[in-house]
Amino acid sequence: MLWTDYYLKAKIRNMKYSEKLSGITLNIQAVDITIDEDVKDTIRKSISRLARYYDKIEYANIHLEDKKEKSTDKKQVSIRLSIPGNDPFASEYGDNFHALLTSVEEKLRRQMEKR
Repeated sequence: MLWTDYYLKAKIRNMKYSEKLSGITLNIQAVDITIDEDVKDTIRKSISRLARYYDKIEYANIHLEDKKEKSTDKKQVSIRLSIPGNDPFASEYGDNFHALLTSVEEKLRRQMEKR
């Protein structure tokens, strides 16, 4: 195997992506998968909705993983929001990234409502 082949496989196994969304830095890390644009759109919409509840979000770390060796609940979504004070964090396992993002968004919203 050439070193370029190894590099390309490593890059696909661990995709990192950052962007700014209304002043919030989104840091997306996808392990063992390449995420589609529709998943990125779902992430953007979720973070935008969360920003309505709390306007001091500085950045969001989003971690997506597909654990192919597991028979059920193969996918995982975790999000940590950077805000003044303790950072809210939520994680969920399941089979659909869109449903997992919705569930994690709801958990984070409940945490921020308690502030």
